Amino acid sequence: MNNFYRALREAWRHWLPLSAGILCSFVMATLWGANIVALFPAIETMVHGDNLQSWNEKRILAAREKVAALNTDYQETVLPPKTDGSYHKLRLKKDLLGAKLQAEQASLRSHESLQPWIQKWLPTQPFSTVVLVLALVVCGTILKQFFGMANTVLVSYVSQCIARDVRLRIFSKAVTLDRHGFNSLGTSGFTACITHTTDGLAQGITSFYGGLLAEPLRIISCLVLALMVSWRVTLASLIFAPLMFVLMVWLNRKIRGMARQALDRSLGFHHVMLEVFSALGTVQANTMESFEQERFRKSTKEMRRMGVLASFYNALANPITEVFGIAALCTSLGAAAYLVITQETHILGIRMTAQPMTIAELSVVFGLLIGATEPLRKLSGVISGINFGSAAADLLYPLLDKQTQIVDPAEPKQLSKPHRCIQFQNVTFSYDGAHNVLTNVNLTIPFGERLAVVGPNGGGKSTLINLVCRFFDPQQGTVLIDNTSLRDLTLYDLRSRIAIVSQQSEFFNESILHNIRYGRWEATEEEVIEAAKKAKAHDFISEFAQGYETSVGPNGQRLSGGQRQRIALARALLRNTEILILDEATNQVDLESEKLIHDALLEHGRGRTLIMITHQQSTLSLATRVVQVDRGHVTEVASVTLKAA
Repeated sequence: MNNFYRALREAWRHWLPLSAGILCSFVMATLWGANIVALFPAIETMVHGDNLQSWNEKRILAAREKVAALNTDYQETVLPPKTDGSYHKLRLKKDLLGAKLQAEQASLRSHESLQPWIQKWLPTQPFSTVVLVLALVVCGTILKQFFGMANTVLVSYVSQCIARDVRLRIFSKAVTLDRHGFNSLGTSGFTACITHTTDGLAQGITSFYGGLLAEPLRIISCLVLALMVSWRVTLASLIFAPLMFVLMVWLNRKIRGMARQALDRSLGFHHVMLEVFSALGTVQANTMESFEQERFRKSTKEMRRMGVLASFYNALANPITEVFGIAALCTSLGAAAYLVITQETHILGIRMTAQPMTIAELSVVFGLLIGATEPLRKLSGVISGINFGSAAADLLYPLLDKQTQIVDPAEPKQLSKPHRCIQFQNVTFSYDGAHNVLTNVNLTIPFGERLAVVGPNGGGKSTLINLVCRFFDPQQGTVLIDNTSLRDLTLYDLRSRIAIVSQQSEFFNESILHNIRYGRWEATEEEVIEAAKKAKAHDFISEFAQGYETSVGPNGQRLSGGQRQRIALARALLRNTEILILDEATNQVDLESEKLIHDALLEHGRGRTLIMITHQQSTLSLATRVVQVDRGHVTEVASVTLKAA
C-alpha cells in the first residue's frame, strides 16, 4: 500500500478541489443523518398530536429534571480522604456524574435557546408541523444530492489530474530511459501502464477520497445520532461487527491479490496484441493468422479467468456487508421492540435505557440503522476500487522510480564544433553481460572521413553505432570525441552532432513535411524543401496530389522503400550535423533509389564524418576507408568483396 499512499499524497497538490470535495462529504454525511433524525418530531407529533412548541417544552422539562437529579447525585457523592481505599472508585463515579451533568446542561441550554425561535417561526398546528418537517427533509435531501454530485465531480477531477500526470511521467520515462531499461518492459508494457493500469490508479484515488471518506462518514453520522437516542441499543446492534471485520480483512487480501494478477495478465494481453499489429504483414504473408488468433485466445482466456475470480470476490463483499447490516438491524429492532412492548428498561438483567422507549425513539433508531446499512453496502465496492488502485500503484511507481543508466554528467564538458576525431579505446561491450559483442576494439575516425563498416550479420557493426550515439555504454574501455569521453558530454550535445538513416527508418503517421521537419523542428518550410531536393526526394513528393502535406500512413506504409529512405535522408540532411550515419540504409531499395541516395551523399556528404554500415558493394565507392567487424573484432581492410549475408 506504500505506493498507493504516494498517489494519495500527490493528490494533495490539488488541495483546493480535494478539500472542497472532502467538505462536501462531511456536509452530505451530516445531512444524511439529520434527514432521518428530523422525522423524530414529526413522528412524535403524529403519535401524540403535539406541535413542536409543546414537544420542545417537554424536552426542556425532562432535561431540567435530569439536570436536577444528576446535580443532586453529584453533590451527594462525597469523596473520602485519598488514603481511603474507596477514594479512586468514588472519584471515577463523581467524574462520570460531572460529565453527564455537563452534557445534560448543554442539551438543556440548546433546547431553551431554540424555544423562542420555535415559538415565533414554527406552526402550532400538528398537521402543519408534520408538513414543515417533511418539507425540510425534502430540502435536506436535495441539498445532500447536490453536495454528493459536487463531491463526485471534484474528486473525479483530482483523480484524473493524477492519472494524467502519471501518464505524462510514464511517457517521459519511456522516451528518456536507456535501451536496456525500456526493453525490460517493452512497448506493450508501457502501453498497458499508460492505459489500463493508470485507469486503475485513478479508480483507486476516486474510491478513497470519494467513497472511503463519504460512506464511513454517513455510517458514523447515523451511528452517532443513534447512540445519542439510545447508546445501549445501538451497541447491541454492533455485536456482529468483529466477525464482519475479520471477513472483510480476508476478502480485502483476496481482492488485492486478484487485482495484481489481473494487471499482470493485461501486460501479456497487450504484448500479443501490439506485437501482431506491428507485424501484420509478416503474419499474413506467412499465413499465421490462425496461430496468432490462438495465441490471443490463450492470453484473453487467462484474463477472463482472472476477471471471473475478481468478480466473484467483489460480489462476495455485498452479501457479507448486507447480511451484517440486516443482522445488526434485526438485533437492534428486536431489542428496541421488546423495550417498547414490555415497557421494560432491562434485557436479561442488562440495563438498556434509563426509561422505557417510546415508539418515536424506536422509529428513529430503526431509521438511523437502516440509514447506516446503505453506505455500508456501498463500502464493499469502495474497498474493491481501492485494492485495484493499490495494485496499479505497485506496478506504476516502481517504473516511475526506475533510473536510466545513461545520464548526463554533473559537470559536462564543452567541445568545439565540428569535432576532430572519434575514438574507440579498448572497448568491450555485451548486451546480456555474458557474451561479448565487441571485444577490445580500438578504432579512430577522423573528422571528414567516409568510413565503411562491413562484416557478417551479428558481428557487431550496429553496436558500434549504438556506442557512438551513446544508446549504451561499454562495460570496458572508452568511446571519445576529441579525447573527451562521451560520458562527460550531455546527451543533447552529443546527439545533436549526429544524424542517422537506418535500414528500417521510422515514420510518424503524419505528413511528409512533418516527418522531414522532425530532424529539426524549427526549420522553415523552405529549408525542408531544400533538404528534400538534396536527398533527391523533391521530385516524387511534388507528384503527390497534396505534395508535402501527403500523409505517409502508419510508419510510412504508403511509401515505397526507396521513397522512405530518401525522405529519411532528407530528415538527416535537414539536421545538418557533423556526423552522418547510414545503417544499411540502401539494402532494401531499388537500384534507381540507391543511385540517387549515393549521388546525394557524394554531393552533400562533404564536410562531415560519414559512417556507413553496408552489405552493398556499390556503397564502398563512397568510402575513403573500410573496416571489417567480425565476431566483435575490428580490422582494417584495403579492399573487400562483399557477399550476400
